[in-house]
Order: sequence, then C-alpha cells, then structure tokens
Amino acid sequence: MNYNKTIAWLFEQLPMYQRVGHSAYKANLDNTLQLAQYLKHPENSFKSIHVAGTNGKGSTSHMLASVLQEAGYKVGLYTSPHLKDFRERIKINGTMIPKRKVVSFVKRHKPFFESHSLSFFEMTVGLAFDHFRSEQVDIAVIEVGMGGRLDSTNIIQPELAVITNIGLDHTQFLGSTLPEIAKEKAGIIKKGIPVVIGERHEATATVFQKVAQERGAPIVFAGDIAYHDYASDLTGIYQQKNKQTVNAVLRILQKQGWNISEEDITKGLSKVVKNTGLMGRWQLLGIRPMIICDTAHNKDGISLVMKQLMKEKFQDLHIVFGVVNDKDLDSILPLFPKTASYYFCTPNVPRGMPSKTLEEAAKKFALRGTAYTSVKEAHQAALDNARPEDLIFIGGSTFIVAEVV
Repeated sequence: MNYNKTIAWLFEQLPMYQRVGHSAYKANLDNTLQLAQYLKHPENSFKSIHVAGTNGKGSTSHMLASVLQEAGYKVGLYTSPHLKDFRERIKINGTMIPKRKVVSFVKRHKPFFESHSLSFFEMTVGLAFDHFRSEQVDIAVIEVGMGGRLDSTNIIQPELAVITNIGLDHTQFLGSTLPEIAKEKAGIIKKGIPVVIGERHEATATVFQKVAQERGAPIVFAGDIAYHDYASDLTGIYQQKNKQTVNAVLRILQKQGWNISEEDITKGLSKVVKNTGLMGRWQLLGIRPMIICDTAHNKDGISLVMKQLMKEKFQDLHIVFGVVNDKDLDSILPLFPKTASYYFCTPNVPRGMPSKTLEEAAKKFALRGTAYTSVKEAHQAALDNARPEDLIFIGGSTFIVAEVV
C-alpha cells in the first residue's frame, strides 16, 4: 500500500463520522480500549492536555500547542477534522506525521483493524498516540472529536482537561438541551485532575461543578482568572474567549511546574498559524475584493462570525455558502444578512446538503441567490461578480472551506 491507497482505505472502507454521519458513530469506548491494549497503551507514555467544547476547541488547542512550542517543549497536537491533508490531524511542533508513518502503521495493524471493525476515528487516534509515543513528545494537546464521555480520545489521563463552551450541536448524539450536552462533555473530567471551563453559562455551570465535585477535580472558570489581553495572529473576535481560556490553562500549567514564561505566551499567541499551520479561522484569502473564509458551522459559531463580518467595510457582500445535511437550518439561516448575494453550493462529501435544497430553505428567510453544483463553481461565480471594493465570505461548513483554502 502506498500513501494514497492507505488514505483511500481509511476513508472508504471504514467511514468517518464527519463524512457520512450517524452510521459511523459508535456509542462506546470498547474498540478504543481494545486497540489501546493491543498497541501496549501508547496513551500512557506522554503527558497531555484534553480539550473539549462545542466551539473553539480547535483554536484553543492550536494556541496551547504554539505557546508550549515557544516554551521549548516537544509538542504533539491531535485535532479533527482536517481541511486539505489527513496528516493535519497529527502534528509534532507543527510538522505533520510523515506519510511513511501512516502507511507503515496501517499496513502493520490492518488485520487487527479489520477483525475488530475499527472506525476511521478509532484508528486515527491509535495512530496519533503511537506516533507521539515513538517520537517521545513532552506533552500532547488532544482535541476531542465529538462530545467527550464516549469519544475515542477519552482514554488519556491528562495534566488537565479543558471544556471551552457548550452549544446546541450534534444534538442527535449528545442531547437536545445544554445541560444534557454539558454532561457528555463533562465526561472528560477525571478523578483529581484540574478542569478549566472556558465560558460560564447558567444552564451548564452546575453540571460541571457537580461532576468535578464527584470526581475530586479542581474546577476553574476562565473568567475568574486575571487576564492580560495578548495579541494573536488569529484575528476573529471570537478568539477573545479562546485566549482567555488558554490563559487560565497556562496559569495552571505554570503552577504544576511547567516552565512557561510571559515571553513564551506572547510569542506563542502571536505565531499560532506559523507554529501550528492552523487554517480556516477568519482566514484572509484575498484582497480587492477581500475574501474571508471561516469554518464556523453551528448557531453559536456562525452568530459570532456574522457579527464580525458586518463590522468590515465593503460595498457589496457575496456569500459562498453550503452545509451538511444534519444542520438545523431554522436556527442558522436567520443569522445571515438579507442584503448579501448568495452562492449556494454542495460540499463534496456524502452528507453534503444539495445546493437546491439549501436555496429553497434560504428563500423562507429572504436570502436570495443561485444554486451551484460545486464549491468551485460558486466560488468562481462570486469572483466574477465581485468588484474590488466588495467582500466575499466563504463558509457554512468545514468542508466548504476545505475546498477553497
């Protein structure tokens, strides 16, 4: 198997949740625990930070990794999903896992994967943890895939846990209310291990406090920690909350004995993109016309992005927009400006919502535009129609952004 065949096998034989949805979801950790035992428990060979949350967990993870790199540590980073290259999910000090490592891991363990019907995500977690062990990282920042309690990453015993915030997303799996979702994400809270909650919310704070108390885990709300506003190359206004969360995490790490200076924090937060390669967060793709993309894809995330979008200066606004088919359109479409021109498109994944379906739904909210069969066509149409003083925004789904960055 070469690299391309290996990746094709990972994607096609054992579907990943992000591409196909419900059929790839596994509601237990049995397979992951069996895999960990088979691999001789790589998760026990490195220190870690575990990051969950509805929004902001990716940015928070990359910020933490960048600061720890600046502090001189060898830092593993596991995130999902990827935008362009599968290997974006598994990095050490910003460098993606080598292709040969992916190929050799799958080739060596394929009989076990097949005999135990492992999912894409379970295998990828095993690959990441095995890579971090073999490269002897000082610490790894591990982002939860979805939820927390039953996520494949939830076999680690981290230095601390982080829950950025709670919003209504993946409700078919995690629950239909904020407290229900909070309980699932609180599943990453471990006995005696500190937990940082990024945003205090009346409906969820008591859930976290109860679980933390039951498990003897010191709990800190990020807003209660003194915070200096650091500059960052992640310029979305929503990053303010993520920076405050990162600040609280770093203060705890310092108390635990990690050697992190103010200079490390300042440099790390100012060079997140350079140090980690993060893409798709209020990313500027062009000027005249200004072209901005963002991976926000649920009500809370899109709401913040739209607020920032309307603060920009432009003549006319063009929005290249597509979603996956499990999105609650009634909650997100009202957030979009009625004065923009829309270019509806279908992300190139099995669960991409047809652009015609999206166009029809958008009409109910007075959002007018044209449906295109592909992201490429929609993007090109926006470029053809936009004048230099206009703004083009591209978003609605990680998969839409992946096709343009």
